[in-house]
Amino acid sequence: MQSFKMDNNHLAPNRYYDRHFDLEAVKILPGEYFATRDNTLIVTVLGSCVSVCLRDAKLKIGGMNHFLLPNDSSANSDMLGDSARYGGYAMEILINHIIKLGGRRANLEAKIFGGGSVLPDITVIQVGQRNTAFVRAYLKTEDIPILAFDVLDNYPRKVYFFPTTGKVLVRKIKSIHNTTIMDRESAYRLRMRNTPQIGDVELFGD
Repeated sequence: MQSFKMDNNHLAPNRYYDRHFDLEAVKILPGEYFATRDNTLIVTVLGSCVSVCLRDAKLKIGGMNHFLLPNDSSANSDMLGDSARYGGYAMEILINHIIKLGGRRANLEAKIFGGGSVLPDITVIQVGQRNTAFVRAYLKTEDIPILAFDVLDNYPRKVYFFPTTGKVLVRKIKSIHNTTIMDRESAYRLRMRNTPQIGDVELFGD
């Protein structure tokens, strides 16, 4: 594998102050992630994408990603194929950053969200299911326990993650008044098609 150099290319830049929770907050969009050791709220809105909330429970360092496996024309895509490699990158870049902040891989625990069928497109529905299946398989292989999950079904979700406590709040969006969620995910899929294939990533040790 080629080594991975930590950078900020996918760190969420959308910072704001959340008056409801009285906390500094970061909003992550498709293709982004954020990790912190501070008392910072991490927020995202999910359609068919998946987010994994990862946390070193002992050191109270955590983060969240937001990703979508690229569409695959094969109904039986190989978990080691290009799509899974993209998902692996999304997971490993988050793990690497938590470790860079002082966390230990052996302490990690996960909560997973998203993968809903929110667009009238069978391919997108399959992608949501594949996103969820990939995350479960990845975490099982890497021996990272899943403490909670809220996945699949047919609605978007807004997720609030509190890394210092590990608490996650999920608001199910049953009524969509605009196309913002769909537009963001569609733009994200288009961006992935126009981006060169992501290389392997070497996972940092403890």
